[in-house]
Amino acid sequence: MTWDRPTAGCPVEVALAAISGRWATLVLRDLMRGPRSFSQLRAGLPSLSAKVLTERLESLVAQGLVSCSRSPGFPVRTSYSLTSKGLLLRPLLEQLYRTGEALLGEFPDH
Repeated sequence: MTWDRPTAGCPVEVALAAISGRWATLVLRDLMRGPRSFSQLRAGLPSLSAKVLTERLESLVAQGLVSCSRSPGFPVRTSYSLTSKGLLLRPLLEQLYRTGEALLGEFPDH
């Protein structure tokens, strides 16, 4: 392993790219709780616009981290869920949370 400069094939860069993008970690966090509809995701993240949520979901689907399924009938129901690849991010997100808590505890005035 070399630390000279990041490369596209670097496992750390791949993991960071998977969670990059504004709101991506929060969308992934909500999907860790199980499948969600678009409206459920919006309700859980009220500050997130529909446009940005749509962009984030499209990006996560394109990366193979989230799957999108649509039910037949009217109205069409869309459900988003983590793929097995997306579930691999759980330990990373949990560790980021614990690290953030520790940093907040160490620097309470920030």
